Amino acid sequence: MPTFIIERDIPGASNLSKADLCAISAKSNEVVENLGVPYTWITSYVAGDKIYCVHEAPSADAIREHADKGGFPANKITEVTSVIGPETANA
Repeated sequence: MPTFIIERDIPGASNLSKADLCAISAKSNEVVENLGVPYTWITSYVAGDKIYCVHEAPSADAIREHADKGGFPANKITEVTSVIGPETANA
């Protein structure tokens, strides 16, 4: 299944409380359960005024549907084409 990076513009994201992040996570999980398509939220990174999420989904449209139903912005959706890391240098 394709992997996507979702960039979400959320002013003050780095200042969200644990309770705020818990509520956002719970809403995301609820939406994922009810999308009706294979969908996996892998992880998210909170940085400055953005949240960067890594999701597996069948399409960018499924990502948009998740965002719409969850009430989250999805300002930029990019499909991951390769994954590299330190071990890639040894290939």
